[in-house]
Amino acid sequence: MFGPGPPAKEGGESTTVILKHGSGVPQISEALAEAGVIRLPFTFGVLAKLTGGGAHLRAGEYAVPAHASAYDILVMIRAGRIVHHFITIPEGLSSAQVADILNASPVLAGDAPVAPEGSLMPLTYDVERGQDRAEVVEQMQAAQSKLVQTLWADRAPGLPYRTPEQALAMASIIEKETAVPAERPHVASVYLNRLAKGMRLESDPTIIYGITKGRPLGRSLTHADVVDPTPWNTYAVAGLPPTPIANPGRASIEAALHPAASRDFYFVADGSGGHVFAETFEQHSRNVVRWRAIAKSLKGGKG
Repeated sequence: MFGPGPPAKEGGESTTVILKHGSGVPQISEALAEAGVIRLPFTFGVLAKLTGGGAHLRAGEYAVPAHASAYDILVMIRAGRIVHHFITIPEGLSSAQVADILNASPVLAGDAPVAPEGSLMPLTYDVERGQDRAEVVEQMQAAQSKLVQTLWADRAPGLPYRTPEQALAMASIIEKETAVPAERPHVASVYLNRLAKGMRLESDPTIIYGITKGRPLGRSLTHADVVDPTPWNTYAVAGLPPTPIANPGRASIEAALHPAASRDFYFVADGSGGHVFAETFEQHSRNVVRWRAIAKSLKGGKG
């Protein structure tokens, strides 16, 4: 019970053992013996009963060190020292792309549903082997819902959103338009200024979402794309899109709810990863000319 146990399989430092949910002491003892980390299931069962029975034995994946004693293994299982796996969901992915990531994970089980757009919180999640993918999606939704409720209650006054979902739609556009954290409140102000003046938002990512539902387009936008009146195309349809176009992170949601104070209506890339902003169309046109020159030089002078 307390002496050194068997070596790890194949001469490694540890052996992976998976204990299924709902297992009692007999099932756990057999699983440990089949994995080769204990010699006698009966001995482990007796030890478990003498020290508290089957209470607090946690299912999951364990990396049992080579030569661990039966007592050490019992302590490990009672403490729930399971192997942790991590799945990272970056900001700005669509719900379909998040489902793709979850379905590609070899440690999860079941099929990942495609959640409503914008309802998933981009984070790194701690998951267990065998955990159901739908359960992970629910965890992501609960985290996003809690965050949105908190930020919505503290939003700036005078915003045009009637619901938190509309704020999420704006946040998703901000998320897709800039990767520069400091720019997000400024981008938010541009789109809110357009809404206030009755202008269309004219956001390229909304066109792409209407075509692909968030997956990469794989080509440049065409004039036919721009005039295609999908519900999300903010060139062709006034106002906010009917749903978010991605799952925004906290910073973009905060920007949508606490925009910068500006009189700008336009922005275009500046060649350094950020954008240059303008109040008038004339200023914007000059900025566009500069950007096209920069883009041409980046292509080696080719048109």
